[in-house]
Amino acid sequence: MSGVDAVTFGEAMAMFVAQESGPLHRAASFVRATAGAETNVATGLARLGHRSGWVGRLGDDPFGLFVREELGGCGVDLSLVETDPVAPTGFQLKSRADGGDPEVVYFRSGSAGSRLSWSPPAAAYVLGARHLHLTGIPLAISETARDFAFQAIAAARAGGASISFDPNLRPALWPSPQEMVVVVNEVAALADWVLPGVGEGQVLTGHADPERIAEHYLAAGATRVVVKNGGEGAVAFGPEGSVQQRAFDVDVVDTVGAGDGFAAGLISAHLDGLAIGPALERAAAVGALATTSAGDKDGLPDRERLARFLTTTAVPA
Repeated sequence: MSGVDAVTFGEAMAMFVAQESGPLHRAASFVRATAGAETNVATGLARLGHRSGWVGRLGDDPFGLFVREELGGCGVDLSLVETDPVAPTGFQLKSRADGGDPEVVYFRSGSAGSRLSWSPPAAAYVLGARHLHLTGIPLAISETARDFAFQAIAAARAGGASISFDPNLRPALWPSPQEMVVVVNEVAALADWVLPGVGEGQVLTGHADPERIAEHYLAAGATRVVVKNGGEGAVAFGPEGSVQQRAFDVDVVDTVGAGDGFAAGLISAHLDGLAIGPALERAAAVGALATTSAGDKDGLPDRERLARFLTTTAVPA
């Protein structure tokens, strides 16, 4: 048994963020950080005081050691992280965003993370958690990682855990857009909460309207759908009807990681037993704070910073 509040899994990478504006091929200096949608969520939850665990596979190399030290230093439980003796830890290059969407180039083919596979210890770990969070990225990186996702969902169901799913589409990792849509929607139908961006929802359902996107997943079996729309905020659809949350006004440095922060805030609120209104507010706040730094997880707040932010910052009317 894991004893963690929330567990997630996937591929973690080293990341090098350019320190000069402009295209990546002209950048001369970089700062090292960690990257990974699922590790961002696990980090966000740990900083908010929850017991979070990440399951993954890292190479026996300096990048793998760096990722371990970074995540462990944030308080994420890594007891189910394996070291691959052959395959390397992936890495990525990211341009300086200067308030917009950065250019990102991945070096992850054949990585240790793609060799993640299901095991009896993983089953016991998921069975002991209160919540499982997954994204669409492991579904794309390998057949064994995809199988891990389906097995983890089954184990979470058996253990009575709630399940959230962020599609987090990465079309470049899939053999075809058609396969991406079919597999991602298959997993979405097994989750309790589905958390698509409005653009992702359009790709996956054919609908651009948040309400129509939500109807698609509610009909498929989800109990709650939260459609994110960047600076416009988010809207949740579920047993209470629809609940709107405007985005907080912050000085955006880098948009990468906003959705992961949103997910961490929403899961945190769920673990604390909050109603959907305050839960959405916390999710929006954590997501906004995630955009205020260049690193994907550097802006994720602890409880004190989150409380201060919610006290002093208002959403636009």
